[in-house]
Amino acid sequence: MSPLLDRPPFGPRDDEALRREMAALTHFHRRACPPYAELTKGLGKPRRLEDVPFVHVGLFKQMELRSEHASVRHQRVLKSSATTSGTSSRIPLDDESSRRQARSVVAILSDFIGAEPRPLLVLDDPRSLRDGGELPARVAAALSLKAMASDLRFVLPPARPVRWDAVKAALEKSGDVLVYGLTGILWAGWAAAAIPADVRGRLAKARVTFVHSGGWKTLEAPPVTRAAFEAALLAGTGKGSQVLDYYGLVEQVGIVYPLCRADARHVPVWADVIVRDPLTLEPRRGQEGQLQLMNPLPLGAPYHSVLTEDVGVRLPDGCPCGRAGRRFQLRGRIPQAEIRGCANG
Repeated sequence: MSPLLDRPPFGPRDDEALRREMAALTHFHRRACPPYAELTKGLGKPRRLEDVPFVHVGLFKQMELRSEHASVRHQRVLKSSATTSGTSSRIPLDDESSRRQARSVVAILSDFIGAEPRPLLVLDDPRSLRDGGELPARVAAALSLKAMASDLRFVLPPARPVRWDAVKAALEKSGDVLVYGLTGILWAGWAAAAIPADVRGRLAKARVTFVHSGGWKTLEAPPVTRAAFEAALLAGTGKGSQVLDYYGLVEQVGIVYPLCRADARHVPVWADVIVRDPLTLEPRRGQEGQLQLMNPLPLGAPYHSVLTEDVGVRLPDGCPCGRAGRRFQLRGRIPQAEIRGCANG
């Protein structure tokens, strides 16, 4: 278990400790995954975080990188959506990495929405869980919240409206509920839906915390602003209700970057974001560029450092919202990159 996980997620950073962990993990994957060793051949031990080798996210669509070691027990394969190319990323999951990743997500999100258990309503189809070999990324994102839930209900069967009876049952059990869905699904299935009168009556007295990620591309025609999206979700909910947007990649499972009220995305102390020039790949400071994301959590495959197709800019450390540490803004995607639906601000 990474010792950095014992620290508050948005406290003082120790980049040297993270560098040592990333260097050790890079060495581990070079021994355990021959294709990764070949990809990083000739690269020495990273002396700075900027020197940690990265794998482009597109490679996970072309081949299944897997680290084989006696300490690694592989489980299912996490499968991303294939929005444009028709080809999904495939990320092997293993027992120990899954434990680390679950702990990471809970620590990060708890800082924003609290850690108290409450019913979790997932706008998705539970039948996605029945495939023992593969797990869709959107379902994995929902299940990452399971440790924060007193109970979990999938409330969106395929091609049918939200099961408002299940929503009502959860609200009868607790006046404080958590709702998760991809951004586009949450808009179509909840914010823009006709909610039955008896459910609206319950919602008016409840504290509802909406958590969403990805899917902004589906709200561009006609366009839906973030402000309109959040207002529609919160309309008719009770005191203390809120909406939390986070950014994350299937190729960086376990690390999420929540958006605070100061319009900044926050980086936990056990992760880092490097901004690179899209042409030279040299690190940039205070300028917009291509994002490299890294963390010391995965053992089953070398996705600990990936170069994304997303564009952003690092902001000065520290934030008006009161959180310490690294933060950045997401600006979009590099030209002609595949539309993934998760990096539109």
